[in-house]
Amino acid sequence: DESARPYTFKSFATEAIHVGQEPEQWTSMAVVPLISLSTTFKQHSPGQHAGFEYSRSGNPTRNCLEKAVAALDGAKYCIALASGLAATVTVTHMLKSGDGVVCMDDVYGGTNRYFQKVAAEFGLDISFADCTKPELLKAALKPNTKLVWIETPTNPTMKVVDIKACSELVHEHNKDIVVVVDNTFMSAFFQRPLALGADICMYSATKYMNGHSDVVMGLVSVNREDLYDRLKFLQNALGGVPSPFDCYLCNRGLKTLHVRMERHFKNAMAAAKFLEADPRVAQVIYPGLPSHPQYEVMKKQCTGCPGMITFYIKGKLEHATTFLSNLKMFAVAESLGGYESLAEHPALMTHASVPENERRVLGISDTLIRLSVGLEDEADIIEDLSQALAAAVGFKHKHYLFCSAHKCFSSKLGSKIFLHSLLDRGMFVVR
Repeated sequence: DESARPYTFKSFATEAIHVGQEPEQWTSMAVVPLISLSTTFKQHSPGQHAGFEYSRSGNPTRNCLEKAVAALDGAKYCIALASGLAATVTVTHMLKSGDGVVCMDDVYGGTNRYFQKVAAEFGLDISFADCTKPELLKAALKPNTKLVWIETPTNPTMKVVDIKACSELVHEHNKDIVVVVDNTFMSAFFQRPLALGADICMYSATKYMNGHSDVVMGLVSVNREDLYDRLKFLQNALGGVPSPFDCYLCNRGLKTLHVRMERHFKNAMAAAKFLEADPRVAQVIYPGLPSHPQYEVMKKQCTGCPGMITFYIKGKLEHATTFLSNLKMFAVAESLGGYESLAEHPALMTHASVPENERRVLGISDTLIRLSVGLEDEADIIEDLSQALAAAVGFKHKHYLFCSAHKCFSSKLGSKIFLHSLLDRGMFVVR
């Protein structure tokens, strides 16, 4: 609770480092929060405990993480869960059989699988809509709709949904409908859904929020006390909580979130510009490029872009798989948001559980490739992409030279600065 903080900072970086980490909470005055592995806690007398009784219902290390994330999301409350899908399951357990859910059509494959093959079987009325088009979202709302699930940018085709417009539309239709935004791709540093009208902000913290590919975790942030009370009850009742050690690792990851996200943005922008100019690439989808269909929406509601790039390689399935097989620095692996660069084939990997006809409609084709651009040197990232493209599509005798001179400029997004000044780099193709 913000009112319980001994102090409040205005800077994201300072809050990430200090909120929830106060040495005064420990008798040792430890600067780095302790890892409390105990499953149970001694009570003063029967029923009289000092804030903790059993580690599933509450844990000191988890509390540190939840306070920090709440601050970064501009929220009053946060709960940590065992995975992103555990967070999804916990949120949807607020509903009952017969309630309706409208979900963004293009979402993480695990979210799609859960809604279609699990939640629907438990009696939830699941429908999908392209929420980038408000008229389609409005048409999908029903009398029984209780929850709208938005993912932005979407996984894997990087659509950007106008959170404010959708939240206003939904709440005007029915103020009791809960709007959830999966903020996994953006992290709290680049996007704050609650400030844009959403009721719940959730993450797979496995990705950018932790940022080191060594934790599986989910996070849910809210401002409404009624939602928090219900979610806190479900966190304990369903039992999908993370371990104290995972909470310690994620809490540590938050301390460098702002630095990491700026570097992810810088590297991804350079890689996206390289790919967009390359004749071996049919199309690049990156929200930081002016060519992105929702570029103006992105500038309005975000302060930067993540390291996620989707592109279509020219050719067929064999060209896509050859490209992936020839990457040397990028690892061909699922997941995203870690310090290392990853590449994957959504149709064969993360979204293989999505029915083929649905994948086709969404644009998840055999030539679609998803990149999670890491924190390595920019030149090494581009060189790896170039040599893998040469192996897959040819043009081996082309050489690509890059000018790293900055063309610094900035444009205001409300009260914040879009980070182009860090990222816009000149590029020359020499044939």
